[in-house]
Amino acid sequence: MIRLNTNCKDMPAIPVIFDLGRSINIFDDTDQEPPMDQIDMKQLTRFNQGFTLIEIMVVIVILGVLAALIVPKVMSRPDEARIMATKQDLGAISQALKLYKLDNLRYPTTEQGLQALISKPALAPVPPNWHGNGYLEKLPKDPWGSAYQYLQPGTHGEVDIMSYGADGEPGGEGNNADIGSWDL
Repeated sequence: MIRLNTNCKDMPAIPVIFDLGRSINIFDDTDQEPPMDQIDMKQLTRFNQGFTLIEIMVVIVILGVLAALIVPKVMSRPDEARIMATKQDLGAISQALKLYKLDNLRYPTTEQGLQALISKPALAPVPPNWHGNGYLEKLPKDPWGSAYQYLQPGTHGEVDIMSYGADGEPGGEGNNADIGSWDL
């Protein structure tokens, strides 16, 4: 039972009593509980029963079905994000290689590697117009922590830039599959 006293400037204090399940009499100023024979026992026990075993089992089955549908979709997201990050890195490296070729009329050799985008190569052929600040600030690693691979001439184009995927080995399927500049 909740008892509130309303104090209004123009009205005398009238106690307001809220009692769930019974009618409200705002003019009754007594704090007495109703006699036990007036309490509806069905109402009283309904709130004290709790849940039945079958109700709990139905809720658990529903949660299990939802988990079976949602968890696989959520669990594959990190792998998809790594593949997308790899493709973005490959795009950025590819653009840097194109700028290198624009300045120097050729791509770096396989021996010079992607390091030629960071610092001027000392190995022949030395680029005549190498950009003083480099073409990339630093060489990114793939999302699995391995260095990107570079081939010039490539097997899929003028140059190939690739990541060996999650396993770090050539070939593979799924998350272990190679991701290359030819996939862009």
